[in-house]
Amino acid sequence: MPSQPLYSFAEIARVSSPYRQKFAIPRQPNLVKEARGKLLFDPEYSDANALRGLEQFSHLWLIFVFHAVAEDGWSATVQPPRLGGKEHIGVFASRSMFRPNPIGLSVVENLGWEQQTDKLILHVGGLDLLDGTPILDIKPYLPYADSLSDASAGYASEIPGGRHTVIFKPEARQQLEQLHANYPELENFIAAVLQQDPRPAWRQKDNDDKQYGMSLYDLNIKWRVQGSTIQVLSVKQLLDAS
Repeated sequence: MPSQPLYSFAEIARVSSPYRQKFAIPRQPNLVKEARGKLLFDPEYSDANALRGLEQFSHLWLIFVFHAVAEDGWSATVQPPRLGGKEHIGVFASRSMFRPNPIGLSVVENLGWEQQTDKLILHVGGLDLLDGTPILDIKPYLPYADSLSDASAGYASEIPGGRHTVIFKPEARQQLEQLHANYPELENFIAAVLQQDPRPAWRQKDNDDKQYGMSLYDLNIKWRVQGSTIQVLSVKQLLDAS
């Protein structure tokens, strides 16, 4: 039997994202529409002609690499958070990062592109990708082909999140005011991320005494869950932020 062919793909762009760690990234794109980022094209592909006509499409498919876990290998079965992180299903019945080929698909909003000297930049919204994610390809999203009204989604049929109310404690509210000039949409962004409940599936309960932290942009956000409420305790800039 002939050996399997090997394929080589070039990175065409890299993502600049507010998500600086895997924790707190939404489990699917467009769940947090406030999440905006950029695709910074590699010099070899910074030709604006490649984006000619892209303005006609409101949304785009991004084909990307799960670069942060690419060397971790894959497993035939995974434990989706939707099933409480305990039940095993086949990897091909999931969107797990741990795949034979660590590539993913993401639909994002097309917010336009710009050319800055020799840099080509595409702005996108509804992002669910880690900062630094390599992009392999971009394709237009076609509603008539890519959105099927009669499709079924098994165990993932319900939109996640929205179970908690997010409130900002006085210290966090004061810090938001100080950061407003640089991050005018920060409050809505933090609230939208936390409404997805980023905690591990086994900890997603109303009575949780643990304090959590997450990194968005160059900020560290501390929060906790009490009953049906998520309390934002502080919003501070990271000490090593440049």
